[in-house]
Amino acid sequence: DLAVDVPGHGTVVVDIGYGGTFYAFLSAEQLGLDVCSSKTRDLVSAASAVTEAVKKQFKLHHPESEDLAFLYGTILTDGKDAFSEEPTTNICVFADEQVDRSPTGSGVTARIALQYHKGLIQLNQTRTFRSSTTGSLFTGKAVQATKFGKYNAVVVEVSGEAFYTGTATFTVEEEDPLKYGFFFK
Repeated sequence: DLAVDVPGHGTVVVDIGYGGTFYAFLSAEQLGLDVCSSKTRDLVSAASAVTEAVKKQFKLHHPESEDLAFLYGTILTDGKDAFSEEPTTNICVFADEQVDRSPTGSGVTARIALQYHKGLIQLNQTRTFRSSTTGSLFTGKAVQATKFGKYNAVVVEVSGEAFYTGTATFTVEEEDPLKYGFFFK
């Protein structure tokens, strides 16, 4: 429940969650958009504005490594965070305005953790998450309450489908002086 002033959109309320990386979460409705029917370009622009605003206005902390204390992106949702058998839809905009084709594994993990923390779901309640861009589905559930550093946390299981898109073969030539790699100090 972090109030953030987003240029061009006013003040919005976001949640920050960690699921392998940090994301800002908010319903697209707060930005005057619909995650299911607005143009992807409009969703990407708005999510990017949120990411930049959060980065400028809020300092993140990671309990084990400050190298991980950065906001990777913003996930816009349909606002349906309370437990339901019906899928909830989101779009993940990360890095340099990239859009995930899936509901995003680390994003689903963080969203489940937030929903659990807010009392919107219980342990072992499975939620289904839909990508607004491709319609692909992931499921997620909190399976165990725990601590991570001084923070309350949950262990989350995420599942979905994946398909091979290619293969690669790497060759190392015996004469290559860097065949074992190199290290900078």
